[in-house]
Amino acid sequence: MAARIDPEAIIPLRDALPVVGRVVTSPALRCRQTADALWPDHDQTHDPRLWEQDFGAHDGLPHDRLPDLGPMDARTLSDWTPPGGESFSDLCARVAPALSEHALTACGLGRPLALVVHAGVVRAAVAQVTGTVHAGLAFEVANLSVTRLRCGADGPFSVIEVNRECPRRS
Repeated sequence: MAARIDPEAIIPLRDALPVVGRVVTSPALRCRQTADALWPDHDQTHDPRLWEQDFGAHDGLPHDRLPDLGPMDARTLSDWTPPGGESFSDLCARVAPALSEHALTACGLGRPLALVVHAGVVRAAVAQVTGTVHAGLAFEVANLSVTRLRCGADGPFSVIEVNRECPRRS
């Protein structure tokens, strides 16, 4: 069973976020729970296209049990597919239409749209903005961090900030 988010621990993040017009999440329990903790009075839309990258046979393996892929440039790495999974390029192709559709919806809200998603999906969004798939792999994305993109009718088009972490309460 997944651990619930401590509502007190998430207050600094919630206080740092704007009032949003809509909340969209990955269907993953951790994303839905995070959205509930951040915006308890908002309904959520769950979009299955926003699942994390499928790591196939490597999903859940400790770092020391992952195979050594050897030297690989970013373009080659973005196209590499783990056994039974999907490449980062595949993830980007899956996520791009969802990001564009949600951006179009956000244009009519008059308030920001919040997507509560996985690190790989955030990287895919940054890759969509840069227009270069493998560029998304260069960004670190911490748990409970904030990435803001400016969006228009054609989807996200500029990066405002990536991986902002809010101070933790002591």
